[in-house]
Amino acid sequence: MSQKALSGSSWLSAIPGVFGPHWKAVCAYPNLWELTEENILERLRRRVEIPRGSGVIAGIGDDCAIFRPRGAKEDLLFTTDLLIEGVHFERATHTPAMVGHKALARGLSDIAAMGGEPLFCLVSLALPDAAGRRWVNQFYTGLLKLAKCAGTLLAGGDLARAQRILCDIVVAGSVPKGRALRRNGARAGDAIYVSGRLGGSALGLEAKRGRAFERHVWPEPRLALGQYLRKLGATAAMDISDGLSLDLHRLALASRVSAEIERPPAFPGATIDQALHGGEDYELLFTVPAGTRVPPKFNGLELTRIGRVRRGLAGRVLLDGRPLPALGYDHFRRK
Repeated sequence: MSQKALSGSSWLSAIPGVFGPHWKAVCAYPNLWELTEENILERLRRRVEIPRGSGVIAGIGDDCAIFRPRGAKEDLLFTTDLLIEGVHFERATHTPAMVGHKALARGLSDIAAMGGEPLFCLVSLALPDAAGRRWVNQFYTGLLKLAKCAGTLLAGGDLARAQRILCDIVVAGSVPKGRALRRNGARAGDAIYVSGRLGGSALGLEAKRGRAFERHVWPEPRLALGQYLRKLGATAAMDISDGLSLDLHRLALASRVSAEIERPPAFPGATIDQALHGGEDYELLFTVPAGTRVPPKFNGLELTRIGRVRRGLAGRVLLDGRPLPALGYDHFRRK
């Protein structure tokens, strides 16, 4: 193609010639230079068809996959999470026990979001030469301590060598048949709630000290709360792992509704941006029908109404009447 600038719409017609036979592959992504988790998952969902009779009730797109064994009174929940050195933690600031705890807490938080009870976990761990016997022992000490508290059995996994530490965890859980909390159940008129105070993990990541840092490195999955919300009649739920603005957008998109909220409760010292967009709080975001009596606290944990579900453009979120951009954490979004 000539280096001369193309005017009007002529540059569009020239693009297929640049990519040649690879153009169809490129077209699969409408904005290749701004790939996001959302559009990757959406395209993958379209390619994966769940066969009738497979037992898979919910696949890609929720906090957990749901599998219903034939004749069973319970549905099984399955979730998987990666924990990568340099992305989710640093050896300079996170002890091995913190890393082990966090690896399992991330998966347990997904089970909590579905209103489920954890059963067992599988842990695959890849290690560099610098991570020796002591590091490994302390990693499993942190993981097994949380597993004991949550009633979760470590049932297996895998080990490998790598250039940096990488952990992949699978957590399995159960929920009464047909009762799992999902992202797609919110309806116009529902009230929107969050548990706890938001932004603490983001503040801790920045400050690397104090209560906020404890919140960042020792997240607490809200398992008991998730089960309570299921019994309360919550219509939709998910955990806040990537920031309220992005996760509420995802919930509204899955439910094909809009959301209007006010400022959420912030962790002491956290900014409003950290409360709205900071990741890894692992609190629960949930909706309930209008008129549902939600207590101000559950086992000492604050439950705060922050808004209402509305009819409107799917996924749109308004904060104090103005559009709220989904600026939470996305692994693929360019900084």
